[in-house]
Amino acid sequence: MDDNYYYKFIEPDRSLAGFVESLGMFHNQSDQAKEVVVLPDGRIDLFFVQTASEAFQVILIGLETAPEQRSIPPKTRAFTIGFKPLAAECILHTSIADLLNSAKYLSDGFWDFNPDDLNDFDAFYQKASQKITSLLPAVIDERKRKLFELIYSSNGEMSVEELSEKVFWSSRQINRYFNKQFGLSLKVFCSILRFRASLGHIAQGKFFPELDFADQTHFIKEIKKFSGVVPKELSKNKNDRFVLLSILKQQ
Repeated sequence: MDDNYYYKFIEPDRSLAGFVESLGMFHNQSDQAKEVVVLPDGRIDLFFVQTASEAFQVILIGLETAPEQRSIPPKTRAFTIGFKPLAAECILHTSIADLLNSAKYLSDGFWDFNPDDLNDFDAFYQKASQKITSLLPAVIDERKRKLFELIYSSNGEMSVEELSEKVFWSSRQINRYFNKQFGLSLKVFCSILRFRASLGHIAQGKFFPELDFADQTHFIKEIKKFSGVVPKELSKNKNDRFVLLSILKQQ
């Protein structure tokens, strides 16, 4: 890992696991911008960011379906909450369909966070966890809860038809919900989760499909679609630019 670029991620308390995947931080300590490639990972990201040249910002980033080159400004500190999609409705109380491959700025005082909260990650973790806990809904649509449980436990490998049968919710209604709430179909979301699961294998130097791909050609095609490069090049991770892969290699 680049000595000037530090990051870490912590899993949430078990009570939040259905809505939050991780809480983390990025810190570019260098005087130079850090070029990274953000890969689709099926998360909604809430960023609290402070740079040397800009004021404190809160940014909500929707789901992504393609790799995106980003530049992390010098002397940037960012704390982040990585939400699972169900959190959009249950915690953030909003549709993120219009944020597909996009983002928006939220008010500086969102959830009562301020620049001082970026001085201590452990304190941020506690404050964010308490805030999310206070927003947990009393009742959750059982179909949606079960649907996401199955999607994640299968790494996106279950078909839409099979998921529909198991949660007693028609495929048409599920896709209508996904498109209205998240801006993409269930099938595309599942493909993203399967790609992400494959990154763990690639991080271990495995360049052949371990999951339900039709064949090696299909595997390579899917990896390139979501990362921009073939599996072997992705594994090399030159200049530590694929942050998600770097994190997986450390685990």
